[in-house]
Amino acid sequence: MNRKLGLLLLALGSISLSHAQKKPIDHSVYDNWKSISRPEISKSGKYIYYSIMPQEGDALSILNDAKKNQILSVPRASDLQLSENEKFLATLIKPLFQETRQAKIKKKKPEEMPKDSLLIFDLTNEVSIKYPQVKSYKLPKKGNDYLAFLSEITPMAKQDSSKSKNSKKEKPVQTLSILNLASKDTTNIPKVDTYSWSENGKYLVYSIKGPEKDSLNESGLFIMDMKDKKPKKISAGKGTYKQLTFDDQEQQLSFLADKTPEKSLLKDYKLYYYTNKQDSAIVLADQQSSGIPKNWSVSGDGSITYSKSGKRLYFGLAPIPRVKDTTLVEFEHAKVDIWHWQDDYLQPMQLVNLKRDQSRSYTAVLHTQGNRQVLPLSDDTFNRINLTPEADNEWALATSDKDYRIETQWSGGSRSDIYAVSTLTGKNKLVTKSNAGYAMLSPKGEYIIYFNRDNGSWNSFHIPSEKTVQLNDGLAVSFVDEENDVPAAPGPYGIAGWTTDGKHVFINDRYDVWKLSLDGKHKINLSQGLGRKNQIVYRIQNLYRQDDPRIGFNEIDESKSIYLTGFNKITKENGLYKLGKNDISPLWSGPFTYRMLSADEKLNTLIYTKEDYVHSPDLYVLEDFKTETRLTDINPQQDNYNWGTAELINWTTPRGFKAEGILYKPEDFDPNKKYPIIAYFYETLSDGLYTYQAPAPTPSRLNIPYFVSNGYLVFTPDIRYEDGYPGRSAEEYINSGMLHLARSNAWVDSTKMGIQGQSWGGYQVAHLITRTDMYAAAWSGAPVVNMTSAYGGIRWGTGMSRQFQYENTQSRIGKSLWEARDLYIENSPLFFMDKVNTPVAIMHNDQDGAVPWYQGIEFFTALRRLNKPVWLLNYNGDDHNLMQRQNRKDIQIREAQFFDHFLKGKPAANWIKKGVKATEKGIDWGLETE
Repeated sequence: MNRKLGLLLLALGSISLSHAQKKPIDHSVYDNWKSISRPEISKSGKYIYYSIMPQEGDALSILNDAKKNQILSVPRASDLQLSENEKFLATLIKPLFQETRQAKIKKKKPEEMPKDSLLIFDLTNEVSIKYPQVKSYKLPKKGNDYLAFLSEITPMAKQDSSKSKNSKKEKPVQTLSILNLASKDTTNIPKVDTYSWSENGKYLVYSIKGPEKDSLNESGLFIMDMKDKKPKKISAGKGTYKQLTFDDQEQQLSFLADKTPEKSLLKDYKLYYYTNKQDSAIVLADQQSSGIPKNWSVSGDGSITYSKSGKRLYFGLAPIPRVKDTTLVEFEHAKVDIWHWQDDYLQPMQLVNLKRDQSRSYTAVLHTQGNRQVLPLSDDTFNRINLTPEADNEWALATSDKDYRIETQWSGGSRSDIYAVSTLTGKNKLVTKSNAGYAMLSPKGEYIIYFNRDNGSWNSFHIPSEKTVQLNDGLAVSFVDEENDVPAAPGPYGIAGWTTDGKHVFINDRYDVWKLSLDGKHKINLSQGLGRKNQIVYRIQNLYRQDDPRIGFNEIDESKSIYLTGFNKITKENGLYKLGKNDISPLWSGPFTYRMLSADEKLNTLIYTKEDYVHSPDLYVLEDFKTETRLTDINPQQDNYNWGTAELINWTTPRGFKAEGILYKPEDFDPNKKYPIIAYFYETLSDGLYTYQAPAPTPSRLNIPYFVSNGYLVFTPDIRYEDGYPGRSAEEYINSGMLHLARSNAWVDSTKMGIQGQSWGGYQVAHLITRTDMYAAAWSGAPVVNMTSAYGGIRWGTGMSRQFQYENTQSRIGKSLWEARDLYIENSPLFFMDKVNTPVAIMHNDQDGAVPWYQGIEFFTALRRLNKPVWLLNYNGDDHNLMQRQNRKDIQIREAQFFDHFLKGKPAANWIKKGVKATEKGIDWGLETE
């Protein structure tokens, strides 16, 4: 043999051997596969900290310096927090996972369960201190001297002098500890119930809950000035104190308090007010206050907000609820739900939202200067009210869907009347009626911006002049979803942010970002039309730190550089770009997905996670937008396993539509072999070409990395839909995509093709097997098979009727059952079950909150009646998508066994071969093969 040829064959043999030596992924790997959580970079850029989270087990948190050197590693921590001056780090440390697990096995009471501890790390001296049994801790947002935490401290037991042993076992006392971060001295205050810092840490306010018979008058609310650390009682009496709120200047404090007896069924909250010029807090508003409607009172569930100036105080009001007559004998009275055809919401929806509705509050305002008259701004006809960030402006935004609630049964979304409400008089101005869209108040409170879904327009209402202009008038480009394929009118691409002066709004179209003046006079394509030209979706990425808690939107300062993310719709690549006057220059762009992007105050250093299908999302550091450094390697074990590749596949469907999808191949792919293939689908998935997929017990989706690692091809075709024909659309794209792969590639085994889908995908699985015998196995999760019976069903998770789904959204019939009876039948697999020749496994759970599980039963019993091979898995008490991890792990095993049997010819597990009888439940899971 030629020496060079021999060396080449030897090298190829080594490569083949290296692939062969890699293990396929098995079901034991899931728990230890890790992800990055909560990566942060400090304002100065001196520190980077993050957590590494296993799927199940103990987390690990890391603190690095600017040079990427590790300073601190904290097992079981996951919420690292730096003080404002970056001199101290605090975090809670969870108990060992196994310790908590054992406590659950032993069914310990909540008070006996393992507790968190608190770690404080001094970055200057690199020393740490721990405190046990900690419930919570709080650092002032801008304070640097103190930290407060709640813990359980057991007092020293009293000694019986005659017997020299403990005569009484003392119970732990909830204690507030105030820690001086520099000196490490602590001040302990027992029996504290709740606590809060002022923003700069100048004041600490806390409540003490004394004994039931508080003879010493211990209970009450206290404030501590941290200059002298002397507590002052500002409200006496046992009760519930909440919403402890300072104004921005830390000169005013307000809170809610209910001091009725603990067992009282009717709580009586009052709004209190305190300044350091007072001896104690006074009541600003209660049930008897002028301005509060009759039979209304201060809500204990409403939030308290000061305006930026501190001159206005916003709080919640609510109707006084009726209380249950406790003298009635419960078992002698009926328990009945009464459904009424004119109710705003269906009874199930009312029951699902019962707690929310019982705690709903309605905004009121009073002025802290002057007569402090209570002014209600909304009532139960309004469903929301929004203030400007400063909350000092006259106008607020309010919406009311009261007249349109019934129609949500079949429309899904709710129309609203939009109003501007004066915070000075309470009077309102109608902006528009029956709007199908959403509305926002401009940052300065002069305009209300709203999107009208009916005609796809963005509109601006100038509140003082009551003039409306269409912001996108005259622009040829569409601002609504150009790929919309549901019967409902398309939605918008959204608002990207506001200018600092609040006079312009940034609005997205499909590809570009527009800057539109609120008066309608100026319309600028910020991204210069380059997005649409190059089919790159540009979106504003605000890298600048926003430390003002009042600003909850994207404020874009045009005096600074503007950065954009870019997603290439053709190649699926992602990038970060800098906006120039005449161009958009890439800072980076490539076949990766970037997430969790943040920067230091001066934008010298950026951190982000970076991933593709092959590479786990690790944390990276970028300095001066030039030098990239990988900071973590969270899943090195992946190198030991046969992984895979992802590639974009394009084809043309039988009706001439351009189509695309992702094909996943094993890392050790051999074109000379034939591979079984599984199609997994859910609408469109191809934009995730460069998305990492960790091997994990999924909620019910196909575990793609597991199957690829174990010698399967997996294909995820995009599906585009035709109104009225969702089933036929699935055939058009899924079947043609699979046939395209089989006919174009000898390595696809066309006799061993499977399909898997969950929910909407599960429906499509059920439909496909009634139309073709090309699939050797099918797995259908939580499917609808009978649109005629499901149409009148309830989504028990929300209480909503399912009618909207068929008429306007995902099921895409586009008409009511009575208008399109034939389409409902055509798209209902149940009526064609006699055509099925494919073995199918169904998962449908008895607590499914989205698709009634009787749909799975109809599917199963139909095929059973027809003597077709079918299995139904009902994970007791679980939801539409599996929520319990043990169930997720179980279904991975069964799904692998199912496809291995029908697509690889492996022996059938016992649950496939003979099932598991009820008498064997909990004894035998049927996972073995005989």
